Amino acid sequence: MQPAIASSLQPLDERARHAALRAVLRLLEHWQCSEREKMTLLGVGRSTLHKYQGQPDSARISNDLLERLSYLLNIHQALRTLFGNKENVYGFVRMANHNPFFNGASPMQVMANGRVASLYEVHRQLDGLRGGQW
Repeated sequence: MQPAIASSLQPLDERARHAALRAVLRLLEHWQCSEREKMTLLGVGRSTLHKYQGQPDSARISNDLLERLSYLLNIHQALRTLFGNKENVYGFVRMANHNPFFNGASPMQVMANGRVASLYEVHRQLDGLRGGQW
């Protein structure tokens, strides 16, 4: 399954990109991310993060950032599909996971290395769980 937002078929206009950024910033709050985690997940420095948080509608959203936003939103969607309660929807990323891919680490620990590929792999693992492939 390809990420919904970073589709190469139809490029997103600035309004949609800003909506995705706003949604992810709210999501990162629900995940109780530290400033360092937010910077790492978004692939930005501290001053850029503060600009995004203060004025998300004026942010310049690169394709790299858009890809990150897409994976984060798709991870959230998979969790919403898997779980019916907010505690798991928002808390799962902090829970130790003993699936062979995670090997006892939480999804956040995997994503916190800052690589886009890690966001993709976490999404892929959750998507597999959602499809009963885990």
